[in-house]
Amino acid sequence: MSSGVTPFSFLQRLKVGCAACFPRYAARTHSPFGSDEDHEEWHLMAALASGCLIFGMLGLFTELIFHHRTAATLLYILAYLCGGWDAAGDAWERVRKGQLDVHFLMLAVAVGAGIIGAWREGALLLFLFSASGAMEHFAMGRTKKAIDALFRGAPKTARVLCNGQEEQVAVEQLIPGMTVLVTTGEQIPTDMEVLRGESACDESNMTGEAIPVPKCPGDTALSGTINLWGVLEGRVLRPASESSLQKIIRLIQTAQNLKAPSQRFTDKFGTGYTWTILSLCMSMFFIWWLIIGLNPFETIDGSASAFYRTMTLLVVASPCALVLSVPSAILSAIASGARRGILYRGGSAIETLATVGVVALDKTGTLTSGNLTLAKVDVFEGSEDHFRSVAHSLARLSLHPLSRAIRRISMNWGAPAMEVANFETILGKGVRAQIEGKTYVMGSRNLVQGIAGFQDRELPPVDNTAGAVVWVAGESVLGRMIFSDEIRPESVATLRTLHDQGIRTVMLTGDHRAAALMIGEKVGIGEILSELSPDKKVEAVESLKEGGKVHVAMIGDGVNDAPCIAAADVGVAMGARGSDAALEQAEVVLMNDRIENFLLARMLSVQAKKIITQNIVVALGTVLVMVSAAFLFPVPLTLGVAAHEGSTLLVVLNSLRLLAIKLPEVSPARILS
Repeated sequence: MSSGVTPFSFLQRLKVGCAACFPRYAARTHSPFGSDEDHEEWHLMAALASGCLIFGMLGLFTELIFHHRTAATLLYILAYLCGGWDAAGDAWERVRKGQLDVHFLMLAVAVGAGIIGAWREGALLLFLFSASGAMEHFAMGRTKKAIDALFRGAPKTARVLCNGQEEQVAVEQLIPGMTVLVTTGEQIPTDMEVLRGESACDESNMTGEAIPVPKCPGDTALSGTINLWGVLEGRVLRPASESSLQKIIRLIQTAQNLKAPSQRFTDKFGTGYTWTILSLCMSMFFIWWLIIGLNPFETIDGSASAFYRTMTLLVVASPCALVLSVPSAILSAIASGARRGILYRGGSAIETLATVGVVALDKTGTLTSGNLTLAKVDVFEGSEDHFRSVAHSLARLSLHPLSRAIRRISMNWGAPAMEVANFETILGKGVRAQIEGKTYVMGSRNLVQGIAGFQDRELPPVDNTAGAVVWVAGESVLGRMIFSDEIRPESVATLRTLHDQGIRTVMLTGDHRAAALMIGEKVGIGEILSELSPDKKVEAVESLKEGGKVHVAMIGDGVNDAPCIAAADVGVAMGARGSDAALEQAEVVLMNDRIENFLLARMLSVQAKKIITQNIVVALGTVLVMVSAAFLFPVPLTLGVAAHEGSTLLVVLNSLRLLAIKLPEVSPARILS
């Protein structure tokens, strides 16, 4: 390994989080996750470990069969060089900073073993230590590759249509409003709204969903997904740096740096612990020598020397397995979730999600599909054509599910879009902007009654059983659109499963009571809180926590859900199509917009928490048992080495089970069975 201090690769991020065990790793690339050379570093480490084993075995044969101590010692020294090369580099980097770590402890034990003639034990220690490092690199390389698959081959250029001419433009130079052309087999360069053409996109690398997703005018095509068969012409919605793919990259980068509560516990075993162990071992050396009466350096009549027992104590007290126990499991869970379209933003989300007692859910776009159909249009003032043009112009700049529905429907209206200025989103109410110098709003009844000219007017009533109602108002325009929303077929099964698991479910919605009750009864929600503004939703989430006694998860997708997603113990955002605000606040993202994947996310979190607990028990148990034994009995150094390295390997392999875990395919039929 080369020297350096900037950690980029996935494994390096893990080991930076375990500074007490793995202090030094270098960057070889500007890639967010490291280069292929980083991923295959285990080859070099495995070769060094093999060299250590070969020279150690040759030294053993030379010593036992040929009885040539000098030749055997030279072979052991070669084994030391191979086995200790990597650890020496790590230890030296820390020593230069005035810090000591586990690598220093292992080298000290190996050198001490050589001083007292226990070359074979020292060689065994270095072989197991280097082999363990190679295994960890190999294991975490698999974890990293699982995430790399999401981003491999991202498009670098896009075909832009300008005045009927086609030209190649770098993806990073795309700006909202540009028109791009994507042909069969090409990747979508950035998030875009389909203007012309029909096709289907493979979104499996983004969402984990293997079934192609149909695309037609009005739909959103996500960056990094593949256009399977048609030709699509679309309008760029946002710069490439703010695309769905880049948001996912940022989410995972953030996730790798956020520590879980258990990891913060194990991080305490750093330099301070190392100095404590060194001081303890030094004290025990003098106790065994001056008080117990053991020979300081020589083994006499089969009685281990004080120095030999000190070296054994030093090995078994090293917390290598402990500091690796949590981050290895957390990163394996992140990778396992990413392959299934579930993104965790750090270990805290994984551990907390396993303990939630209440799940709060938004209605539109969460319990319902968000695929709204227009049931009725009522225009009370102005022409219907002008009403449609205003609605189309305002909806183009909003990510709310109702706005997406309006954009899709307006494709068939043929209503021209007008220039919009001073566009703003009003949380929980709608949007406001200026068109041709005049102010227009689109959203709730309350929003309309708050603008000039409508404060004192009584708006026409709406049937309480009607679906979502969107009002459009401004100078010489007043009208409304009534939408019906489809209930997700998976919502009923998901909620029933949560109830079977003893979890309380609550709907938080801004809709009026009658509409909320109608949806709530159909999906089987436990409780319904309706007519909530964003700040009232936050208050509701805080009250559900019962003063911190209960962990609450909040699932939503819109801008108005962002505050309560942030207020929850675990915020969950629905899909790459969710609003930027919701995604930024969420700690868990369900990339394929499938609410049933919340069950998978929770199942994976429960398994990860179990494995973390198992790892900590194994690591701490091994240290406590072996340290106690080393105090009371002359434990062979070979046994101490085997216990130390064996527990480390066991922790890593146990964590890797999360990559191979068989989570069930979630469907209504399977959930209910």
